[in-house]
Amino acid sequence: MDSTTSRLAARLRDGLHKVVVGQEDTVFALSLALFGDGHVLIEGVPGTAKTLLVRALALLLGADFRRIQFTPDLMPSDVVGTTVFNPQSAQFTTRNGPVFTNLLLADEINRTPPKTQAALLEAMEERQATIDGVSFPLPPLFMVCATQNPIECEGTYPLPEAQIDRFMVKASTGYPSVDEELELLSRGAAGFDARYLERAGVAQTVTADEIASARRDVRAVHVAGSLQRYVYDIVAGTRSAGELSLGASPRAALHLLVATQASAAIDGRDFATPDDVKSVAPLVVTHRLIVRPEAEVEGVTAATVVSRVLDSVAVPKDTTGA
Repeated sequence: MDSTTSRLAARLRDGLHKVVVGQEDTVFALSLALFGDGHVLIEGVPGTAKTLLVRALALLLGADFRRIQFTPDLMPSDVVGTTVFNPQSAQFTTRNGPVFTNLLLADEINRTPPKTQAALLEAMEERQATIDGVSFPLPPLFMVCATQNPIECEGTYPLPEAQIDRFMVKASTGYPSVDEELELLSRGAAGFDARYLERAGVAQTVTADEIASARRDVRAVHVAGSLQRYVYDIVAGTRSAGELSLGASPRAALHLLVATQASAAIDGRDFATPDDVKSVAPLVVTHRLIVRPEAEVEGVTAATVVSRVLDSVAVPKDTTGA
């Protein structure tokens, strides 16, 4: 494989860093989801560049972009669309909702009740939306980038397990380091305004055809049988963890495999390694796990369980075979 995907990832990374300082894990997660044909959930307290990252990504892709501001009174029809009666023609016509786009920003997705959150389930998994019993396909590059505040924040609803499981990766935007925040302030003093990203030089740098080609390259990355078993052993390890009431699903295993391929392609390789699995596992697996209340009281988190599983599963030595 040539380094096409690697070059695309570098272009996107450079473009995002024109407006965002730091947040390397989140930028990596966005690349994994984009090239792996998945969806990404970004969690963080207000003011940590969650929405800014997605807005900048939309400009860099030059793709159709829609934003839904999730609120407690949002209805499912506000997401997928509805049928409208035309009195002149005496017929019903379909009015597509904002889900019919290439890049969908589901902003503060956990501020709307589960009924409306569930409006995205079919779209995220089957890449179609059903309006009054009729299914309509979504664009080929359809991708959901959702943001949410930590669940303990006031006015939030927990995402249903079925929806969480549809996000290939989840990243967290924490507070920047001292140097990063000083750089942020320096940019602000020099005139940077996040409302006007074009002024910062953010413009289309990747085409839809290049993304489609990169996705094909990702799926062509070789994953040896021993590495596939390694992926399974990690996922199975979460299911047998006594601290968890819910381990990772088979969909999680598939997402971990594809994210591993995407990590290798971003690095310019046509074969995956155990290091690829280790680098993406925390982003792919952690958000799907549910810690038992008694373990949570003792300070156990999903992240610590994933770390322990990665330490306990034997790493395959030969990853070059079929």
